Amino acid sequence: MDAPAGRRDFMKGSLLAGLGAAAWPGGAAAASGRASVRSRPRLKLGCAAYSFRSYLDLKNPKMTLEDLIAKCSEWGTDGVELTEYYFKKPVTPEALTRLKRLAVRFGQTITGTPIGNRFTLPPGEARDAQILSVRSWIDVAADLGAPTVRIFAGGAPKGIEPSQARKWAVECIESCLDQAAKRGVILALENDGGVTGDADGTLEIVNAIKSDWFGMNLDLGNFQTLDPYADIERCAPYAVTCHFKTEITPRGKPKEAADLPRFIDILRKANYRGYLNLEHEGPDDPMTAVPKHLETLRSLIG
Repeated sequence: MDAPAGRRDFMKGSLLAGLGAAAWPGGAAAASGRASVRSRPRLKLGCAAYSFRSYLDLKNPKMTLEDLIAKCSEWGTDGVELTEYYFKKPVTPEALTRLKRLAVRFGQTITGTPIGNRFTLPPGEARDAQILSVRSWIDVAADLGAPTVRIFAGGAPKGIEPSQARKWAVECIESCLDQAAKRGVILALENDGGVTGDADGTLEIVNAIKSDWFGMNLDLGNFQTLDPYADIERCAPYAVTCHFKTEITPRGKPKEAADLPRFIDILRKANYRGYLNLEHEGPDDPMTAVPKHLETLRSLIG
């Protein structure tokens, strides 16, 4: 079930009190419930590094994160999302300083740092390693000036009920929140299949965690349910960042073009005020497809 209004008010109200109304994507209008057409939520344009995975692949790189920052500036985005997969390892303070300086030079906000992790694990060494990795990337995000770290829950291990796996995910997330609060970075859980394959499963985790430093990375293309738009609408009030997709896959149907104006309408009704990080997953070359999609998005958000 969705959280009652009081739960949603807690999430937004407590964060607004701690950080100021502008810090939460819903902003003051969401807190007061008086959003109007004149003051409708401003959506910002971003680009996810994952869109260029074939170019940024560290095994055969054709571009760097620095190149991506420059390209996003050329295409007129407000920000760029730098995915952990494409950072040369080990990540050094000098490399982070260079990226941060370059983003400022090109007028780009680093909107977040998505990472790969699995939190549906029982207590033990494997879980501890995952927690340690997430905590270390909270530091990376903070050093970059990025407001969020995208995290996953994962799938239920063989023989384990999804409800138990979600409880483990909650425990793991909660074990990272002190570090998130210390460094001023919000952990953003993505709906990415596994135990977050639908709104019910995702919100079971979201509603269990009561922290100013936790929210959702709402991926608009990941719900493969009978009615993905309905699942998106239920989760939108908890979004602190967003992966914007141009395709959607209802259960039992082939992938189809998404209703982009409907996406925008859902987000605005939820008073989302964050970045739309375009995440291109289609077969077209991202060098041509991404700027085209960005122009479409720009026209939709005004």
